[in-house]
Amino acid sequence: MTVRQLRLVVHATDYDQALTFFRDVLGMPTAEAYSGPGGAEVTILDAGRATIELANDAQVDYIDEVEVGRRVAPHFRVALEVDDCAAATETAVEGGASPVAPPTLTPWNSVNARFDVPGEVHLTLFEERA
Repeated sequence: MTVRQLRLVVHATDYDQALTFFRDVLGMPTAEAYSGPGGAEVTILDAGRATIELANDAQVDYIDEVEVGRRVAPHFRVALEVDDCAAATETAVEGGASPVAPPTLTPWNSVNARFDVPGEVHLTLFEERA
């Protein structure tokens, strides 16, 4: 068996708000979109390369402590790599994200910022440093 794609499915009660945030604010282009009976809507956005990051309890606690200063992450957290975390943070906040922690240089040499965003998603925007 070979996995060919990771697709994170977000049940967004306010679909239009979530779509606007991820597509328009974060700039994730539409790959596919479908309508179904009874007003059913789905949009699949291109998020670039996908990975699954598995972390044990101690690592999740450590990441939250470094990035936020306390435990805040739910069971799932979405992390998106951006070119400039500070600029992306401004754009995200202007687009409706609620800041949880500002851009922070981490021990793993990335700059990470945390948000709660439309679709009830806990989001990290991160910039890898060389």
